[in-house]
Amino acid sequence: MNLTITDVRLTPILVADPPLLNTQGVHQPYTPRLIVEVETADGVVGVGETYGDTKYLELARPFAEKLIGRQVSDLNGLFTVADEVAVDDARVSGQVDVGGLRGVQTADKLRLSVVSGFEVACLDALGKALGLPVHALLGGKVRDAVEYSAYLFYKWADHPAGVAAEKDDWGAAVDPAGVVAQARLFKERYGFTSFKLKGGVFPPDEEIAAVRALAEAFPGHPLRLDPNGAWSVATSLRVAEELGDVLEYLEDPALGTAAMAEVAAGTDVPLATNMCVTTFAEIAEAFGKGAVQVVLSDHHYWGGLRNTQQLAAICRTFGVGVSMHSNTHLGISLAAMTHVAATVPDLHHACDSHYPWQAEDVLTQRLVFEGGKVAVSDAPGLGVELDREKLRALHQRWLDDDGTLRERDDAAAMRAAEPGWVTPGVPRW
Repeated sequence: MNLTITDVRLTPILVADPPLLNTQGVHQPYTPRLIVEVETADGVVGVGETYGDTKYLELARPFAEKLIGRQVSDLNGLFTVADEVAVDDARVSGQVDVGGLRGVQTADKLRLSVVSGFEVACLDALGKALGLPVHALLGGKVRDAVEYSAYLFYKWADHPAGVAAEKDDWGAAVDPAGVVAQARLFKERYGFTSFKLKGGVFPPDEEIAAVRALAEAFPGHPLRLDPNGAWSVATSLRVAEELGDVLEYLEDPALGTAAMAEVAAGTDVPLATNMCVTTFAEIAEAFGKGAVQVVLSDHHYWGGLRNTQQLAAICRTFGVGVSMHSNTHLGISLAAMTHVAATVPDLHHACDSHYPWQAEDVLTQRLVFEGGKVAVSDAPGLGVELDREKLRALHQRWLDDDGTLRERDDAAAMRAAEPGWVTPGVPRW
């Protein structure tokens, strides 16, 4: 068995995305992703997926070149290789990472997001070579299926007039009735039993009304609200008081660890985050101040599946809950999320997933939600197969783009409907 990496292929793509609203603006009609393929000397190919914006591609390309000749099993070495690749700090310093709305981007966070795609590809290849599923390489599964939550968004029926886009069948959701109707579709189509609403779009009272409508329509179902740091501490506390009897947790109501700690001190509603704790260095302050009670991990942020396991172990040590954050992603990432989530012992909250929103994929067969859960594959590797024709078509869309859509920019997309739109300041309310 020869596990030497002989080829690495990077394929940037553009994937159709509905007009989903958040505090920054609206999703563009297409979002960039990067598909990573790692091939060994024996012809075994592993696949991974991560962000596809130019800043990620600029790092991924020299990174890929340095992997040739290395062992696909040398997962720790991926971080050493990443440190050897220069990053233009001026390009990322101070920028808000719109993909996932996780706060300020840094060079180190950029490296971790790139490493994540390669680590998953290497694990997939190693699993295929050894005849083992990825969860076995991570120590073995503790559950046979992973529960996911319906990810609700305020949404327009269509992208703005004059913008080329794919049509979706979800309809509009711009008020409580629309949000409830969307939730019913999620439940009917996928069997989800918990619901998360992306907030920070409308004034807090309107979003309180939407959550109340969900609680009435789905009594006993866990509910979450995520305004992506758009509220002041005072507003966060008011919303927590108004919804404390129905919320499973409130996600990133205020921006930053200090503000979150103030909110946490004034409410019994658990606070979750994917914004103020996205690296190991940020854990000590957040946990020390009691700012968060649930960390929403994301293997794209943390540098892969093994780092996600390390994060879960730290959370368990400090009595902090753990679940999973999601951004626009395809089936490769959902498979990776499911494998690592299957190995985490204390996963008491359903994970997030954007996957139902993505009508397009690069797999021969889409992953399936049954009863709101995804079964954990026992096939070698991730248990998914790349569809070359689909990959080629989505890459051609990327090649045909004039560069406008190769960078995710929700504010720019919003300006197609509201020409004077600027990203709101924080706190917005």
